[in-house]
Amino acid sequence: MAAAAAVPLRVCHQEIVKFDLEIKAAVQDIRDCPGPLSALTELNAAVKEKFRHLRGRIQELEQMAKEQDKESEKQALLREVENHKKQMLSNQAAWRKANLACKIAIDNSEKDQLLQGRDILRQRKTTKESLAESASNITESLMSISRMMSQQVQQSEETVQTLANSSRTILEANEEFKSMSGTIQLGRKLITKYNRRELTDKLLIFLALALFLATVLYILKKRLFPFL
Repeated sequence: MAAAAAVPLRVCHQEIVKFDLEIKAAVQDIRDCPGPLSALTELNAAVKEKFRHLRGRIQELEQMAKEQDKESEKQALLREVENHKKQMLSNQAAWRKANLACKIAIDNSEKDQLLQGRDILRQRKTTKESLAESASNITESLMSISRMMSQQVQQSEETVQTLANSSRTILEANEEFKSMSGTIQLGRKLITKYNRRELTDKLLIFLALALFLATVLYILKKRLFPFL
């Protein structure tokens, strides 16, 4: 009987240890769960399923212990069953504590999110007020710029009118300059003609002077040296 039950007994031990470790890991996942509640519900469903399997394996091990022929083996298995039950109760207590801690953490997180939402609403309200004030300031700035541009346009018109007057004055001066240029050219021609005539007069005077000197020299020669 004991030999026939050895294989399923060993398998039962292995599965109990496996489910125990899986439950411990799942409890830790619940303790670290950031939320939301739907995620916590899924984790709890998985833990419940693992507890169901573990409880079933412990019951199978207890039944196997009762079927043992040797009293010593029977008692040893029953003590092991009690240890597994105690461990299962410990896991259940840890599971409840993990759920409580997780729910508290989720509640606090939701409260923080709610407070943050209120802060965001206040910030949005403040932002809207700031935007309204900025829009008002921008409008005033645009109006001021518009007034400045109007003044600049008026000054530009005055400048254009001044330039137009200056242009007319320059054109008139240019006409006068052209007239004076004709006069200057005429005077230049007269001066050039006068200079030519003066040169001719100087040449005639020089020739007359030379002729006079030659005549004087000739007369002196005849009187002073008649034999020459």
